[in-house]
Amino acid sequence: MAENTSVKKIHPMLKMGLELGPIVVFFVAYLRLRDQTIEIGGTAYDGFIVATAGFIPLLILTTGILWKLTGKLSKMQVATLVLVVLFGGLSVWLNDERFFKMKPTMIYLLFGGALGVGLLRGQSYLKIVMEEMMPLKEEGWLLLTKRLTAFFIGLAVLNEIIWRTQSTDTWVYFKTFGLTAAVFVFFMTQGKIFQDYALEEEAEEG
Repeated sequence: MAENTSVKKIHPMLKMGLELGPIVVFFVAYLRLRDQTIEIGGTAYDGFIVATAGFIPLLILTTGILWKLTGKLSKMQVATLVLVVLFGGLSVWLNDERFFKMKPTMIYLLFGGALGVGLLRGQSYLKIVMEEMMPLKEEGWLLLTKRLTAFFIGLAVLNEIIWRTQSTDTWVYFKTFGLTAAVFVFFMTQGKIFQDYALEEEAEEG
């Protein structure tokens, strides 16, 4: 009970700006710096590494602001922040862009794996995270969780294929627009689940 009362609502556009802002800034910074090499402390860093180095503290800052304004962070947000700091930090420290490119793979494997473990136990961990936003019957949650688990694993595989076989430019466009669009399209195509398993009427009667 205490946790729910401490959660504060903020304007949806502000929330979106805090969540997507760092990604947009990274994309713009990369476009401006991709053909440049910057020497710091006697070591030459290309534009991708410099953009990554700026992305990490910016994400920490915006996530901190989001937590301060709402009083709550989801497990997904915390996990994403930890993996960005870990893999982004390795890329900057070792001057090797491959670690940051692997970060989406690790994130989607983590999310897909966690949901898969829940399914093996006959539970929907997705329900725990999103029940307030989308009230569904148990069967609906389990079906949506199965589809989302497969979707996350698919994104992890796709990210590995893209960064290992395509140019850095292609991967940056894929990460900035492709992954975001894929998640949006996935949920847009799940309308039948929300329609068939909705709890709206039962909630109103209660």
